[in-house]
Amino acid sequence: MLTANTHMTGANSLLPKEKIIAFITPYLKNKGMYLDIAKAFGSPLYVLETDVLARKAARFRAAFSRHLPETAFFYAMKSNNLPHLSGHLLKHGFGLDVSSGVELSVALELGASSIIFSGPGKTIQELALAARYPDRVVILLDSIGEAKRLASVLEEKQKRMPVGLRLNNNPEGLWRKFGVLPENLLSAFEDIQAFGRLDFQGLQFHASWNLNPDRQAAFIKKLGQILSTMPKQFLDAVKFIDIGGGYWPAQGEWLLSDVPQGYIIDPGVSIDLFAKELSNAIKEYILPLIQCRICFEPGRWICNEAMHILIQVVDCKDKDLVITDAGGNTVGWERYETDYCPVLNLTRPGLSEKKCRILGSLCTPHDVWGYTYFGSAIKENDILMIPAQGAYTYSLRQQFIKPIPRVAVKENSNRYFLLPE
Repeated sequence: MLTANTHMTGANSLLPKEKIIAFITPYLKNKGMYLDIAKAFGSPLYVLETDVLARKAARFRAAFSRHLPETAFFYAMKSNNLPHLSGHLLKHGFGLDVSSGVELSVALELGASSIIFSGPGKTIQELALAARYPDRVVILLDSIGEAKRLASVLEEKQKRMPVGLRLNNNPEGLWRKFGVLPENLLSAFEDIQAFGRLDFQGLQFHASWNLNPDRQAAFIKKLGQILSTMPKQFLDAVKFIDIGGGYWPAQGEWLLSDVPQGYIIDPGVSIDLFAKELSNAIKEYILPLIQCRICFEPGRWICNEAMHILIQVVDCKDKDLVITDAGGNTVGWERYETDYCPVLNLTRPGLSEKKCRILGSLCTPHDVWGYTYFGSAIKENDILMIPAQGAYTYSLRQQFIKPIPRVAVKENSNRYFLLPE
């Protein structure tokens, strides 16, 4: 029977068991290190692996830089807003993509010298903060109303500000809230020029999250067609085109299904394929018209594999039901009622997947970590791991009933420490 947390499954969409085993095996091989961290700092814990973070950042940069003459990379802070994580990426040559005054303040405190400020509905206070740092911040305008408000702020401060303009690439449904429609680009540019104080430098678009590059490549083609109709004054002003983020990891999306211990996979593609296809589109449709810097805003792809969650079994209520010391407030939403993320018993490891409801300790039934675990058995005090949970979990954590877990940082196999609260 289908329930609210399952999906109809076709034979061709089932996640192969060998793919799961290949995914979990490296974590089980390093179980001793994760157990040492739990022993040192207790549970529950977020565990950030900065060596993984650095490796992902370097690979993303290399994938695109080998195809394009001029690139820039900005980590999307919203995907995981841990300051230590963003600070580490600054050391590896990334800028920061912020979407609020809160994130902007953190980026400035971290010493970021290259920040893009995106998102709709920027307040006067947020615009005023950005306007204090025209040498470090580029504001991606979301509307002409926002451009007018920013111009007023700058007039008061007697300053100028570099800006870009977000284009809406999906005017249907809820995505209509973002950016300016492409057919209004020329009039928007003319308005920005007329306001004064605004140094127009480029364009941005963002195509949600993508398992493959098709949607992004299609809009790049459309953008090229639009640019071919623009006047020389506009083309000469464009110094960058930002094609946003939304690069799904090659692992794909794993979901629960109606098949017992069978899971759906929406397969992803490698970042090298993203880079090849998007770069080909850029070289065909954009660079013949404008020789500019191409910017990227990866978030999930960079941070997801770099952070894990460690929890402990508190109560074995039945042979197929246990309660852990952490609840869903750790991730901020009922993720594991729909998404499949393997739960590993580090204390009693094994490659056999066993049925058991792994539930949290919140006073709500919607508090699930998983419906199975990998291990030889499960008992009280066992340490469990949910690997690769870095994206859109930590940022959404909330103080609901139970405390928010601490963060342990692993720099290498011999050095790990606990971040201050």
